[in-house]
Amino acid sequence: MIEFRGVHKRHGDLHVLKGIDLSIARGEVVVVCGPSGSGKSTLIRLINRLETLSEGEIVIDGQATAGWRGRRLQALRTRIGFVFQQFNLYAHLDARSNITLALRKVLGMPAVEADARADELLARVGLADKAGAFPSQLSGGQQQRVAIARALATRPEILLFDEPTSALDPETIGEVLAVMRELAHSGITMLVVTHEMGFARELADRILFIDQGTILESAAPADFFRAPAHPRAQRFLRQLLSPLHEAVE
Repeated sequence: MIEFRGVHKRHGDLHVLKGIDLSIARGEVVVVCGPSGSGKSTLIRLINRLETLSEGEIVIDGQATAGWRGRRLQALRTRIGFVFQQFNLYAHLDARSNITLALRKVLGMPAVEADARADELLARVGLADKAGAFPSQLSGGQQQRVAIARALATRPEILLFDEPTSALDPETIGEVLAVMRELAHSGITMLVVTHEMGFARELADRILFIDQGTILESAAPADFFRAPAHPRAQRFLRQLLSPLHEAVE
């Protein structure tokens, strides 16, 4: 479904991604982890062209997309849902309107049909009673669930999550992970940048560990958590799973 072929990304002198070769199968759930600044978010933002390639090729469903512009790029983005760390909801629109905006403006869907689709999705994420609520009236977890519903609105084939729980308080993380758990069982292709190792262990088909712009490890969850092969991955996992121990040391 997704292929990276010799992908590099540079920001001036900063070499963010260094020769990424990666294949992701249709329906695969892949968790991307690694230290801050390792290139995780850039990796997934390249897929729907929120970032542009410096070198190499990204192929979506057999088609190289680097040169796509205008309507062709817009069509690609309707096939790829993106959930941001900071929700990115429109503050002046209620939950239903945040979801229907792309349906009406991009796909030209009639308002009645778009509203029905939004209400169906709000029910799916457990917010059937919040269609008329504005972002300021919703908790962080509720806002992120609206954002997930919005990402699902165009019936995408790929879902990308960029640290979807990192801006949430502990009480609301579970409600977002519950929605993601249901999606992971739905057959959609998912790439999830996260430090939620419980989600990774339970639901990922594969875990990618990235550091300094390079994929150092690609492994099944059981192998990654039992015995990560790369020393850098071993240290990362030890620090992540034993923060108190590390702090004391």
